[in-house]
Amino acid sequence: MVTPALQMKKPKQFSRRMGQKKQRPARAGQPHRSSDAAQAPAEQPHRSSDAAQAPCPRERCLGPPTTAGPYRSIYFSSPKGHLTRLGLEFFDQPAVPLARAFLGQVLVRRLPNGTELRGRIVETEAYLGPEDEAAHSRGGRQTPRNRGMFMKPGTLYVYIIYGMYFCMNISSQGDGACVLLRALEPLEGLETMRQLRSTLRKGTASRVLKDRELCSGPSKLCQALAINKSFDQRDLAQDEAVWLERGPLEPSEPAVVAAARVGVGHAGEWARKPLRFYVRGSPWVSVVDRVAEQDTQA
Repeated sequence: MVTPALQMKKPKQFSRRMGQKKQRPARAGQPHRSSDAAQAPAEQPHRSSDAAQAPCPRERCLGPPTTAGPYRSIYFSSPKGHLTRLGLEFFDQPAVPLARAFLGQVLVRRLPNGTELRGRIVETEAYLGPEDEAAHSRGGRQTPRNRGMFMKPGTLYVYIIYGMYFCMNISSQGDGACVLLRALEPLEGLETMRQLRSTLRKGTASRVLKDRELCSGPSKLCQALAINKSFDQRDLAQDEAVWLERGPLEPSEPAVVAAARVGVGHAGEWARKPLRFYVRGSPWVSVVDRVAEQDTQA
């Protein structure tokens, strides 16, 4: 998850109830068991070729192999100073503006041995809840598997596809609405990410992954950051193992491309709606839509 660019100022384009979710406490750190993993391929909003849970290597925090510290992105300015952790007030907004607001923010994963991995978000997809035919919450159905989508904003919804790959979403304002993280620009701990990605990668396990391959897909980024089903229903605003930091500078509006979501062809007209957002020109984006880029520029 050929498309016209999303016009954010037309309130009638998406008719939906953007009410505040019921405030249900997230169960931090508890695994979420589900019996419907085998049915996942039939209702996934996207497909991914490789990603899986991998053990955490016992090593110190590693940066890119050719630098002493985090990469400095050419797509975002990177002034010095500590980044600020984002809290509930950031996540408490409708899915579409939240999906756009995620671009440029930094996802942090602290492994059990203290190693911290960082990646800047460069691609997201919005899922609008009950009326969205591509959402797991379509029709307003709530199950043990998708409960995170109905919990307070900032709750993680991690689901498994094909019995082994994971995708990470963040709950937004509105029951059953969330944002899928599709791609990151790796900033810190690249060698650790490479090891995690290579552990269970199929087909070309002997080939060394390039930096741009580490997090260029929803399941790839989960593997690179060791995100698995145990993170389901955790509170991203409070958790000690994964959180979001405010990026030094968000991309300007012209740099954001609005395109159709990936792998939701079963969703009828919803498959064509421009609910995927990415940073134009970023080599870490999973799928580039040239037509949508032209429409965005027009």
